[in-house]
Amino acid sequence: MFYGAEWADVPALTAAYPGIASPRDAYSALQSCWSKETCAPRYREEWSESNPTLGQCSITAFLIQDIFGGRVYGVPLPGGGVHCYNVVGTCVFDTTSEQFGNTVLSYENNPEQCRAEHFSSAEKHARYELLRTRLQAVCAKNPSQK
Repeated sequence: MFYGAEWADVPALTAAYPGIASPRDAYSALQSCWSKETCAPRYREEWSESNPTLGQCSITAFLIQDIFGGRVYGVPLPGGGVHCYNVVGTCVFDTTSEQFGNTVLSYENNPEQCRAEHFSSAEKHARYELLRTRLQAVCAKNPSQK
């Protein structure tokens, strides 16, 4: 399960994703949406069904923001880049944390991430749109999945 799942009790702000009432519901639905095609290109060769959250952080965090509101922050990673996660009110959670295995990330004092900056890359925006479309399809097929 993802970091913060035990306290991720924030309500969905939109009915656009039937059956998703909490981040845990979103995480469950996203399991069938994440793929090599939605993975960041630099991680595609390493992506597998046994590690579906690999390379999915920013597009997932901004999709979660669409559903639950809040802000997206980024943990600076060694060698550059950031790992994105969500903060809604006082609730901090990271639906793609499993990609790091037993490595514990610091979710304090990290920079807020800007959607416009992340999506200035047409490739990343296309992956976000693919993930969003897949999630809507999953929700439409089974609106009571939880």
